[in-house]
Amino acid sequence: MDITALKFDEKGLIPAIVQDYDTKQVLTLAYMNEESLAISLEEKKTCFYSRSRQELWRKGETSGNVQHIVSVTADCDGDALVVEVKKDGPACHTGEESCFFVPVFEGGEPEPFSLKSLYDLLTGRNEERPEGSYTTYLFEKGREKILKKVGEECTEVVISAMKNSTEETVYEIADLCYHTMVLMVEMGISVETVKDELASRHVVDKKTKQETMK
Repeated sequence: MDITALKFDEKGLIPAIVQDYDTKQVLTLAYMNEESLAISLEEKKTCFYSRSRQELWRKGETSGNVQHIVSVTADCDGDALVVEVKKDGPACHTGEESCFFVPVFEGGEPEPFSLKSLYDLLTGRNEERPEGSYTTYLFEKGREKILKKVGEECTEVVISAMKNSTEETVYEIADLCYHTMVLMVEMGISVETVKDELASRHVVDKKTKQETMK
């Protein structure tokens, strides 16, 4: 892409989000004008435009914390850049690795995956039927289609296991679990109902073992 095709603002600047190539950590948000961007591309090192000093500045020219450019990508509108770099030192003048280190809001860890959360998601798909969703497609086709998919996935599990491919078998078991849970939602069978059934069998199995050991 020709840099003249980029959309610089009324001051001739474009925001550049600098990201660590290896860790993908966002390092800083700076600005470039057409000249500093051209220098950056030519030297393969970040060169920015200081809005406070009204002048060009090469990152690391005094600190030694040079940022070596790996790639520069424009957004869909051509009015912002992501610059991936390999850095020689901290990105922030405070000595921090990134300029972004002051917490503003922390929403906590995302809810871990569980069969219940998957079941709830599938239930929502059944109720809302979002267009373009494969799950919606299964629910709209009905039980016969869902049962066909469950049967197909059972066969795929057997074939993968017979090939002694652990990775492929895990993949197919996951597919089988998904389609089985779609069937459960379609039939109104809850995860708890299945867990209760398994628990009852565990008790029976335990008693059987005890009788065998006498």
